[in-house]
Amino acid sequence: MPNVAPNIAVLTGDLIRSTDLRAADLRRAIAALQQAAEDIAAWDGVETAFGLRGGDGWQLVLRPAPLALRAALTLRAALRTLGKSYDSRIAIADGGDAMPPDGNPNAALGPVYVTSGRALEAMKGEDGLRWGTEAKGAATLLADHISRDWTPAQARALTPQLAPQPPRREDTAKILHISRQSVNKALWAAGYPALSEALQMIETALDQ
Repeated sequence: MPNVAPNIAVLTGDLIRSTDLRAADLRRAIAALQQAAEDIAAWDGVETAFGLRGGDGWQLVLRPAPLALRAALTLRAALRTLGKSYDSRIAIADGGDAMPPDGNPNAALGPVYVTSGRALEAMKGEDGLRWGTEAKGAATLLADHISRDWTPAQARALTPQLAPQPPRREDTAKILHISRQSVNKALWAAGYPALSEALQMIETALDQ
């Protein structure tokens, strides 16, 4: 029986309008991405590798692959907590490939890594999130449309709740020092109820 590589997802991104950011703001954005990558790595049953590419680029490798869109939205939310001007293009590719053996995505040259990098290069100025074509591509386009207007307050409530096993909203409220009602209001305004259900549907379909 042939040795088939397990499916991974590779998210390749670069900060939008990074040349408009001051050096300190750029460092804050990179730190937010790194923290989000650590949060994603703490999800149950998830294996990740994260690395920076150049001054404003980055790459996240994720297994299992069906969680890729959830991870992309988590990274966008983490950036948006800093302000509405903080954002990143994110190109996703998935397929049979290996995790980087040394934990550094920049050292990996497999087909999924190449496809993700090329997809980012093909994205235009207004593109935000992209993941192939057909069903998952359509879902990603809709998720991009919903998430591109998230406010910092909405993003702060969303970041922990986007995890596959989110904390209780009471706990999120305590961490943010706001009421549960404020958390619920922010999540509703951000489209979280429908988005959360859609992510579960997508992940179940891709896992089959």
